[in-house]
Amino acid sequence: MRHYSDIIIAPVITEKSMANKQNNVYTFKVIKDATKTEIKKAIEEAFKVSVKSVNTLNTKSKRRRVGRYSGRTKTYKKAIITLANGSSIDI
Repeated sequence: MRHYSDIIIAPVITEKSMANKQNNVYTFKVIKDATKTEIKKAIEEAFKVSVKSVNTLNTKSKRRRVGRYSGRTKTYKKAIITLANGSSIDI
């Protein structure tokens, strides 16, 4: 099994994800080939909380332009974690 720092890349910090913290729902960027069970074990090991459910989605790249140069953003996998009642993560 991989170490939890190999699976979890970073928390996703947006207005929507910060509003979901009130409902014990947290969002993380994870590696593309991580499964839901690996993500669940990694979150439980890293933050010492109990995970209720894990939903994942693969984000698409977007076109971005800086001046005359255009390119695309990177794709990544996003994991939406729901914690059991009484658990919380301090981000």
